[in-house]
Amino acid sequence: MAFDFVPILIQALVAIIIAVGVIVIAHLIGSRNPTPAKLAPYECGMSPVGQAWRRFPIKFFLTAMLFVLFDIEVIFFVPWAAVLRHLRAGGSEYVLFALGEMAVFVGFLALGYVYILKKRALEWEA
Repeated sequence: MAFDFVPILIQALVAIIIAVGVIVIAHLIGSRNPTPAKLAPYECGMSPVGQAWRRFPIKFFLTAMLFVLFDIEVIFFVPWAAVLRHLRAGGSEYVLFALGEMAVFVGFLALGYVYILKKRALEWEA
């Protein structure tokens, strides 16, 4: 049973070695020639105007939360639908449990959606 995870462990080790190796090699052979032009902030080809530390409206964060909310929903719905189809084909008594589990999950998603609606994150302001 433990031998089933050996390929995953090897892949993780190779990924870590490659990541650390690239960083070390770039540090060792990379050129360090800082000039005022290179050290200046760069924003879309334009010189920055004003302070960089300004407050963003909460709608940016609520929109990001909405994206995460629906992203998690899709990630969970696809495998659930595949398992539900398998349960229904086998005539399993666990179909109602699977439907109840999804109802609880959709309930939590609905709470997040209601929160975003109450904060008026979906309204467009010109």
